[in-house]
Amino acid sequence: MSTVESPENNNNQNKSRRSLLLVLAAFALPIILAKFALEQQWLDMGVTNKGTLLTNELTLEKLGLKTTDFEQHWLIMYSLPEHCASNCQKTLEAVHNTYVALGKEMPRVFPVALYQHELSSEQRQKMSKSKWQLLAMPEQAKQHIAKSQVFIVDPLGNVFLSHQLPKDIEQLPQFGKQILADMKKLLKYSKVG
Repeated sequence: MSTVESPENNNNQNKSRRSLLLVLAAFALPIILAKFALEQQWLDMGVTNKGTLLTNELTLEKLGLKTTDFEQHWLIMYSLPEHCASNCQKTLEAVHNTYVALGKEMPRVFPVALYQHELSSEQRQKMSKSKWQLLAMPEQAKQHIAKSQVFIVDPLGNVFLSHQLPKDIEQLPQFGKQILADMKKLLKYSKVG
C-alpha cells in the first residue's frame, strides 16, 4: 500500500522548513556578520588614543632622567632632532600651543625638550619665554629614542605613548590637536599628577 502525501501535508512541511531556516538564520547571520566585520576591520577597534602605545617598557630611569626632577607631573616630552632647524622650531611652537591649550590643567603637565646638540642663544631665548624645560639628552636615551618624536610620560615616570612627527609642516595643527586630545583624556581620568 502506498501512501500519497496530500498537498496540505506538503505545504505544512515546506512552512516548517522555512520557519526552521529563518530561525537558524536569525541566530547565525549576526555572528557571521560580526566575524566578517572584525576580520575586514570595518569597525574602529575601540582605540581612542591618537598616539601609538609603546609595546616595550620604557621609563624615565631607562632614559637616564630622574623622576624627582619632575615632581610627579605628566610630561609632554619632545626629543629634538640632532639639529633644531626651522621645522623643529615650528614643531616646538605647535607642541607649546598644545600645552597652553590644556588651560586649567597646565599646572599638572611639564613640557620637556631633550636636545642632542647645544641650542643657539636665540633658540634658548625663545624657549625661555615658554615653560619648556630644556635637558641635554642622556646617552642612555639615545639608545631608546631613534628619531625625533613626542612622548607622553605619566607622573610615575612611565613613557607609554608616542606621537610621530608629521612629514608635512602643514599638518602640525592636526598633530597638536592629537596630542591635546590624548592629554585631555588622560588628565580627565587620572587622579595622579
